[in-house]
Amino acid sequence: LGVVTVSTAAAGTLLPTARSRGLLGCECCGLVSAFAAAPEAARCPRCGFALHARKPLSLQRTSAYLMAAVALYVPANTLPIMSTSSVITGRESHTILGGILELWHTGSWDLALIVFIASIPVPILKIAALALLVVTAHRRSHWRQAERASLYRLIETVGHWSMLDVFVVVLLVGMVRFGAFATVEPAAGLLAFGAVVVLTMLASASFDPRLIWPDEEP
Repeated sequence: LGVVTVSTAAAGTLLPTARSRGLLGCECCGLVSAFAAAPEAARCPRCGFALHARKPLSLQRTSAYLMAAVALYVPANTLPIMSTSSVITGRESHTILGGILELWHTGSWDLALIVFIASIPVPILKIAALALLVVTAHRRSHWRQAERASLYRLIETVGHWSMLDVFVVVLLVGMVRFGAFATVEPAAGLLAFGAVVVLTMLASASFDPRLIWPDEEP
């Protein structure tokens, strides 16, 4: 395809895109192919995957997943995420913050810190960042495009660690069992929070980062 050299003088010039040159990249195997007059019906000649210049309904799907994640984030933080029972304190239910305090008071401050970071700041910042990307892409904004692209890559990187706190609670359930003396059990809040994590991951996967760089075509 050749190499495009960009000078500082042409930094603000709109460069030709693959779509304007009649090329589509396969999201499955990465093969770049030329398409005919009907690109919406094109398929990859190597793996047969459907080719799209943009992900179909990217903003609509991302927005739907985000709204569902926001709706479930409230019960995820208000419903009990785990229940503990012991012969000393009896049966107690803990929300996310209650579980963090319980871990801190029992000396597991490292686990408490991990659960706090993965449960409170990360989901909020991830939802806010994805909402920013959706709004600016919908407006076809040219504001800070390089920074928004870096923000999307950061979201993708953080997404690999999104289930960390859920894994920690599951490990606690498996580890903190002392027969009739003490037990830890997962509660409904854990399911709600797990759904929030999955929905934000789906929202990130549904967003097409190419929309950060709008061209003259819709």
